[in-house]
Amino acid sequence: MTVSQISVFAQSKPGHLARVLNVFEAAGANVRGFAVSDTGEFGITRFILDRPDIACDALKREGFAYIETQVLCLKLEDRPGELARVISLLAERNENVLYSYSMISTYIILATDNIEETKEILKDAGLRIITQADIEKANAIHAGNED
Repeated sequence: MTVSQISVFAQSKPGHLARVLNVFEAAGANVRGFAVSDTGEFGITRFILDRPDIACDALKREGFAYIETQVLCLKLEDRPGELARVISLLAERNENVLYSYSMISTYIILATDNIEETKEILKDAGLRIITQADIEKANAIHAGNED
């Protein structure tokens, strides 16, 4: 079985990604996973949505350049080496992974031109910023080593 992925050709400047996301929100489509690729002035943003049909209709109506493709989505065990096992399995069979990204709940990774300024903006908005210690603690909980 496959899932639909919508890839949107996006300008790499403030506001463009927000416009795409606002189109999805207005259409009633919820983003379940996404990846933004930085290639300079333009890039590709890939989305997994709960309702790709209405998302595509909305993008078309708003004039966005996009394509819909079928991709695989795996649920891996949360343990060290699991991703390496899967990728190695494919390599052993001479299958090339063109790209990959993760879909973990509502945790997102952001890279910006000014990390410190971005951090302050998000904190001021009441958003929780996950630290390396938080990630390490999550690993300890999973392994049964919670303090």
